[in-house]
Amino acid sequence: MYYKSTRDSSVCVSSAQAIAQGISKDGGLFVPSELPKLKLEEIISLGDKTYPERAAFIFSKFLTDFTEAEIRYCTDNAYTDKAFDTENICEIAHLFDGTYMLELWHGPTCAFKDMALQILPYLITTSAKKINLDKKVVILVATSGDTGKAALEGFKDVEGTEIMVFYPDDGVSAMQKKQMTTQEGENVGVCAIKGNFDDAQNGVKAIFTDESVVDALSQSGKMFSSANSINWGRLAPQIIYYVSSYAQLVKDGEINAGDKINIVVPTGNFGNILAAYYAKQMGVPVNKLICASNSNNVLTDFLQTGVYDRNRKFYTTISPSMDILISSNLERLLYHLSGDNDKLIREWFESLKQTGRYEVTADVFEKIKNDFCAGYCNDDETKDLIKRVFDKYSYLCDTHTAVAVKVYEDYVEKTGDKTKTLIASTANPYKFSSSVLSALGEYDENLDEFELVEKLNQVSKMSVPKSLAELKDKQVRFTQIIDKDDMKEFVLSALA
Repeated sequence: MYYKSTRDSSVCVSSAQAIAQGISKDGGLFVPSELPKLKLEEIISLGDKTYPERAAFIFSKFLTDFTEAEIRYCTDNAYTDKAFDTENICEIAHLFDGTYMLELWHGPTCAFKDMALQILPYLITTSAKKINLDKKVVILVATSGDTGKAALEGFKDVEGTEIMVFYPDDGVSAMQKKQMTTQEGENVGVCAIKGNFDDAQNGVKAIFTDESVVDALSQSGKMFSSANSINWGRLAPQIIYYVSSYAQLVKDGEINAGDKINIVVPTGNFGNILAAYYAKQMGVPVNKLICASNSNNVLTDFLQTGVYDRNRKFYTTISPSMDILISSNLERLLYHLSGDNDKLIREWFESLKQTGRYEVTADVFEKIKNDFCAGYCNDDETKDLIKRVFDKYSYLCDTHTAVAVKVYEDYVEKTGDKTKTLIASTANPYKFSSSVLSALGEYDENLDEFELVEKLNQVSKMSVPKSLAELKDKQVRFTQIIDKDDMKEFVLSALA
């Protein structure tokens, strides 16, 4: 298995090189040269294995330059009940008949990003050794809230690495900010920017491909890599939980082997739902992939029209991890659907850079419609959904998962499709206590963030994650705020 660049198909590297490097030098994203196929019986057989064993099996299909021992070293150390609060690593809860919540937030930072970022440090350090890399790996991250903390926690004090995280100062929840600014570790750095997530993401991408910065780092014995989902090592672990969940649903008798399911994913950067697409292409029986957006509905419009246009108002919403207008992982999907046409990808994404929009060809759009449906909802609809679901089912959704459930409701009403459905639940509600309490009609503006956590605990009777409760007494370490145009100079100064 080799990995190609979406912007130059002649680039061909091993998985270890792709993971260590993070992004291609031409600015493209690494994708597998072919997608491995799984037989239905192979998928079903995973139901009798532990999550680390399931992960090792899937990784063996993608990381063919890794030995079995190297893969098991990564999976067995990442997916443990010391890091996750459940032996199963992720849980599947029943919401109502035929609808299941895939709870991906049982890790140390209470967000789905832990599913990949607990293993990424093992993948990167193992990859570096495999390619005889003698440089320190500098992880550069742009975050809309959850990736930053999960990456910081995963790479904290990992030998041979440094990590620097940029986040939009006014674009994350109070709890997310507290998680990042109090981060422990000698090799970590956190900085806020004046701007939104797209500004942070564009800044990080520009730094990655700036030869002057890369040369300066190289001279000091360092090289960049990424913990964002532009790194294949971040995306590949997300495929696993979709394959695993299908096997689990069969094992639990919820579906029969071969039955198709729908998958609903709340997404901004398109990585989580792209992982579900890969699972489908590998052989998991999936009917429709339903993409759920908030008021920043650029993905909804694209999946319904074939026109990607970021020239629109940017909304700061109660689901901040989805406040994104440039969805990086869409590039990977379009590369596959265009028949690995790197020329088209370069044209489309240069147009996006220059004009803020592009339109895909008719044949690519037809392929998109075959697999994807999309919808969105605003903050008021999100809050209404949180209250309705809690009142009816005593199940508490966070502000991102609620978007997915609302979009799924709209999808069923529009299509009448009764296919059993898996909804990705991406964060613990306590990460967004003020918004969730507001939805429940219990918000008190006189309470601070941790008093709101206590209030939500009283209302919901849902246990407070230990990692969030302990934040109350942690000292803030990182307070710097910079202009979005000063990110390059900040990186050079910090890494000097």
